[in-house]
Amino acid sequence: MKEQYGNICASVKTEFFAFEVGATPHPALWATFSRKGRRIVLRRPAILRLSIMSQQPLVARTAQSSHLMDMAVAARVNPKDFFTADEWGPLAEHSSWKGLALVAHCWAVIGLATLMGLFWPVTIPLAVMIIGARQLGLGILQHDAAHGALHSDPGVNEWVAEWLCSGGVARYRKYHLQHHKFAQQTEDPDLVLSAPFPITRESFRRKIVRDLTGQTWFKQRFGLLQYNLKNRAKGAPILPILGAEIVRQRRFLVTNAVAITGFGLAGMLLGRDWWWGWFALWLLPRATWFQMVTRLRNIAEHALVAKDEPDPLHHARTTKANWIERALIAPYYVNYHCEHHMFMHIPCYHLPKAHRLLGQKGVLARMEIAPSYPAMLRLAAPA
Repeated sequence: MKEQYGNICASVKTEFFAFEVGATPHPALWATFSRKGRRIVLRRPAILRLSIMSQQPLVARTAQSSHLMDMAVAARVNPKDFFTADEWGPLAEHSSWKGLALVAHCWAVIGLATLMGLFWPVTIPLAVMIIGARQLGLGILQHDAAHGALHSDPGVNEWVAEWLCSGGVARYRKYHLQHHKFAQQTEDPDLVLSAPFPITRESFRRKIVRDLTGQTWFKQRFGLLQYNLKNRAKGAPILPILGAEIVRQRRFLVTNAVAITGFGLAGMLLGRDWWWGWFALWLLPRATWFQMVTRLRNIAEHALVAKDEPDPLHHARTTKANWIERALIAPYYVNYHCEHHMFMHIPCYHLPKAHRLLGQKGVLARMEIAPSYPAMLRLAAPA
């Protein structure tokens, strides 16, 4: 809960602020504020309910003025327009164990698939798909943590996301909340991912080939190094650039060194030659299948959604998924993306229930929903 949540930056001259909000936020985002110059600064969790989570645009009002300063954000929905208090309470509740159970499940699946590949190398292609999808799963669970929804205790929420999911949750949160704030608007940092669609099938095939051959991963991982080397001044030494890259990539390098050593030692203890395990059963899934399913997920969620769409029920798309798609493409309820954008602090494990309730109320017909991932891809790359 860093200062950016409280940086409303209103030029005011009074000592009292009232915040008009439309929904009760998660307790992790309650806050007290103090004035420093002309800025409102988040101090500590307490009793004032600030609606970063609110499904209404946040509006600040001074005690001496009725002038409202609306933030330029995408349209929001109010949960009270869709759910009763008895329905909304359980949906918005953040469990102290369900998120942890999903993290444990994710690592268990990765572990079992890894053992399958180690003992029966012929199954490595299947293991790559399973592990790559669960690597995406770790990112999805970190995404929940970025919304404060992985665990009811904010400290546990942050620690689990940082060390048991994908890491870098603070940086990701700052980026991702901009995506929600400006969904499908020019300021949306993810707009570039969906703006090019529809594309030709040939273009789509080229992207998939780049993903499955590791080119996308290599560019993401080492693109900055390539750029710095290519654009260094004539005669400038290379070693400082390499040193800076090692520092930037230190967590990746240390983690891989430890893991490779661990696979080698485990193989020695069991009399097996497993030095290759980390490369084949972690780096290969990360560099190939993970990249492709991440692309497919992005396409399904926002491709062909209109820029500057005024209807919040059409800012994102829910895609119906069968059990194979949930296992290999869309783990941990990530396919319920329209519901997530409508109510972004509902934990992922409550999204199916929200979907069912909305269906009972006749709301699904008004939402952006695709019948399957193949059907959505045919629309995104029609010819």
